[in-house]
Amino acid sequence: MRAGLQKELLDRKPENAIWRGFLSSSAIATSVSVFALFSIDKEKYRKQIEQGAKWLRETMHPEGSWGDSPESPSNLTATLLSYAALYAVDSAPQAAGNYLKERFGGASDHHIIDGVLGYYGKDLTFSVPILVMCGLTGVIHSWDKIPNLPFELAVLPQKLFKHLQLPVVSYAIPALIAVGLLLHKKKKRNLTSPVRDLFIEKSLAVLIKLQPEHGGFLEAAPLTSFVSMCMAHAGLKSHPVTEKAASFLYNTVRDNGAWPIDTDLSCWVTALSVKALGDAVPDKKRLEQQIKANAFKTVHPFTGAQKGGWGWTDLAGSVPDADDTSGALVALYLLSDARYSVEIKEGIEWLLDLQNSDGGIPTFCKGWGKLPFDRSSPDITAHAILAIELWMDHLPEYLQQRCRKALVRMFNWLEKNQTSEGALIPLWFGDQQAKDERSPVYGTATTVEYLSFSTHATARRICEKGIAYLLNTQQADGGWGGNKHVSSKITLTAKALGAIASFDFRKPVIDSGLNYLYTRYQEGTFYQAEPIGLYFARLWYSEDLYNITFALNALTIITNKYDND
Repeated sequence: MRAGLQKELLDRKPENAIWRGFLSSSAIATSVSVFALFSIDKEKYRKQIEQGAKWLRETMHPEGSWGDSPESPSNLTATLLSYAALYAVDSAPQAAGNYLKERFGGASDHHIIDGVLGYYGKDLTFSVPILVMCGLTGVIHSWDKIPNLPFELAVLPQKLFKHLQLPVVSYAIPALIAVGLLLHKKKKRNLTSPVRDLFIEKSLAVLIKLQPEHGGFLEAAPLTSFVSMCMAHAGLKSHPVTEKAASFLYNTVRDNGAWPIDTDLSCWVTALSVKALGDAVPDKKRLEQQIKANAFKTVHPFTGAQKGGWGWTDLAGSVPDADDTSGALVALYLLSDARYSVEIKEGIEWLLDLQNSDGGIPTFCKGWGKLPFDRSSPDITAHAILAIELWMDHLPEYLQQRCRKALVRMFNWLEKNQTSEGALIPLWFGDQQAKDERSPVYGTATTVEYLSFSTHATARRICEKGIAYLLNTQQADGGWGGNKHVSSKITLTAKALGAIASFDFRKPVIDSGLNYLYTRYQEGTFYQAEPIGLYFARLWYSEDLYNITFALNALTIITNKYDND
């Protein structure tokens, strides 16, 4: 099986380029993109609108609902947005209306608004844009009941954002501006309206600076679509931001009429591929240079992040983040035989500068701890520990001193945030079949695998508790789901196996897990999509390379253990 997966992974690598992968088509991305193009110019984009609507109808579940991806179970958000898009551009299926009425407990504005806000809680990153689209499509009519977004705050220096307790996450400032501006125009005037009017042009100037030249904010169709539909309905169809956004949506639609949640995760899946292949990586020197070239060389206009980090893709809409920076640093360690360079120095410094006051590592921005996707994360923190410890002996003394102090705080934060059962909860990965949609198996397994290389006493304690949790959550079929009593999956079984083989090689447990993987491989279901990834406020996606890289990584670790014993 290992040889077959190696060949499959190498076959999927474009010649002389990094891996690109393939993200699942998304009902949410497609519905908002269809309505955005309809809002901007329904005649010019008629073909894309009709094909997108057709794809939505063809992928609707029998009961009138949608999941985030075609493989996903029904959920409220995907169904509401798909219904709203079809309601506006054509006609919405009655079955979808019935499904939503049942889920919301009614079909009134009150039911829909309260239902959406209740689902997302204090985080308005996605709930307010959803409600705005419902208002623009005519699904609801009560604009005054939709919470405001303070677009005017975007004109302040970025370094102040973490102190402002903004109601959206750090990567959603474009939505804060465009959605907030539209709500300002739609709602009844009050005493503060003239003052807010003064900030419109300045806020739009900030939005222009945040937009990549090709138009796609974060390479994400949902964020780009929400921004552009609000701009269009605010009387700004001819604004450069709107026109560039429309161009991005036009250029990223797939042949099947759908859009993915993001263009690709090329840097991320490349780092995963390098680690999974081990010594079988071809043309290491070229790949090393390509990864180095993708490090950000200047301060990023979107988040204000300093140079030195890596994003999830090499495309223009990417933003530097901790998991991809750590992944790139680990990949470079493996590809270069630990050859130190300026990219390593700046990447390590970037991670150190990102560390939160609580000691953990967040995804994008330091200090944005109010909302879930801006807080410190166990698996991301452990990934940073691995990257730093691999390079530690090759760093100059001053940087080693910084790293040692930072590592103590990271270990302490991780231990404090491990549950009594030994579980660690990730941010960006979950399990749709779990009751709370969380995947402590992913978070725990990933953290244990990364920390297994550490000799720090706290790391050993965390790993021991983590292994106990993983042993307690193995299913009868030998595999693992996101939590105990959740059906087994290729991706999560591979993660658990990689952790156990890295830290505490339990042969019977590993053999049982391998048997699960091998059975799936033999019966032809190994490559079935598993939506375990989360994106932009809990949107689910699958990535074609996850099954391959996760499983191959585990097999590489297991093989190396056998060879060394």
